[in-house]
Amino acid sequence: MRLAVVGTGYVGLVSAACFADSGNHVTAVDTDRAKIETLRTGACPFYEPGLEDIVRRNLAAGRLRFTTELAEAVAGARVVFLAVGTPPRSDGSADLAALEAAATATAAALTGPAVVVNKSTAPVGTAARLEELIAARTKHRCPVVSNPEFLKEGAAVADFLRPDRVIIGADDRAAGDEVAELYQPFLRNNRPLLLMSRAAAELTKYAANAYLATRISFVNEIAELCEKLGVDVNEVRRGMGTDQRIGQHFLYPGLGYGGSCFPKDVQALASFGRAAGADCGLLEAVHRRNLAQRANLLARIVARLGPDLRGRRLAVWGLAFKPETDDVREAPALTLIEGLLAAGAAVAVHDPRAMGSTRRVLGDAVAYHADPYEALVGADALVIATEWMEFRSPDFERIAGALREPLIFDGRNLYEPATMRRYNIEYHSVGRPSVAPRRG
Repeated sequence: MRLAVVGTGYVGLVSAACFADSGNHVTAVDTDRAKIETLRTGACPFYEPGLEDIVRRNLAAGRLRFTTELAEAVAGARVVFLAVGTPPRSDGSADLAALEAAATATAAALTGPAVVVNKSTAPVGTAARLEELIAARTKHRCPVVSNPEFLKEGAAVADFLRPDRVIIGADDRAAGDEVAELYQPFLRNNRPLLLMSRAAAELTKYAANAYLATRISFVNEIAELCEKLGVDVNEVRRGMGTDQRIGQHFLYPGLGYGGSCFPKDVQALASFGRAAGADCGLLEAVHRRNLAQRANLLARIVARLGPDLRGRRLAVWGLAFKPETDDVREAPALTLIEGLLAAGAAVAVHDPRAMGSTRRVLGDAVAYHADPYEALVGADALVIATEWMEFRSPDFERIAGALREPLIFDGRNLYEPATMRRYNIEYHSVGRPSVAPRRG
């Protein structure tokens, strides 16, 4: 089938590459000329495991093309996917300007009937609104379908190829069936394809992300209570998680959630919920808890080292909002670093993938180190901000020897307190009693 994908961010590029890999002919379009030139060489503008191989393979096979010309992408396409950003406004609501502009431009470029599929996360009623905009600008039949994405950064390719479920919101059954046909190659593991109304599909995306964010904020609130009571949150978390009604997923205390989805989606759901007259106090509390969680670790660092950090040097391991990505949007690490800098500290950082992304945000305000241990030299403490696998079993003797004193603030609970005692490292984590070093 001939497809067009408007937007080459995480969702658009992964969708275009994976649909091409299943035999479709896909043209992806973006207004960013530099990005398109990069993609035409087979390189990806961001890090996502496995994606570049699929892009290169399908470019070589002639099934995947990239362009900056929307008319070129849309011409002859049976299905057009919209995958552009819906960033938050200052009040938390979703800004649909780019999405609506993409829809109207697509309508003007259509050369025949097509199904337009919205993969951008957008409030209830957006697909209906897009259908109205398109119908006013083309004579061709063009139903709009909602097809929310559930791709985790760092595992987006695997999620697309082996989805938990595929959700298609279609008020036009024939249009829904046409989109469903595209997903059949990825559903051979008997995962469900759920056909529902467009409004239900739009709400499902927000509800799923908000629920996962709620679990994170909940366990972080319990972690703070554990700190006050001298209880180990890991014992509580395991006790909760073995209940099959609860489970272990997203019950890991830490610095809170970040990235391009959870923060904006929680706020957007609360915003359009309020507009509909619903009480969204729980969602508002989830967001507040997440912001507070970032401040908590900074407060503990300041309590230990003093409010004036001038003359102090902190090493931070981990910059991306989660492992296996170079994305620093809403990254807790950056919020923490900005707080350290504001208190006068010098900051040295290391991340396996996200130092380039961080430099575009922080510039030269921090020192960047390709070797994690080099970042420790002369530092007063190590701060763990992202749970990269390579940080899980480091050389603790080398860490202790490089720091001015053996002191770790672990925002991701990577290490066991018993291990820290064995290496005589002062250790502060989230929701667990601190480990004091032996003196003398």
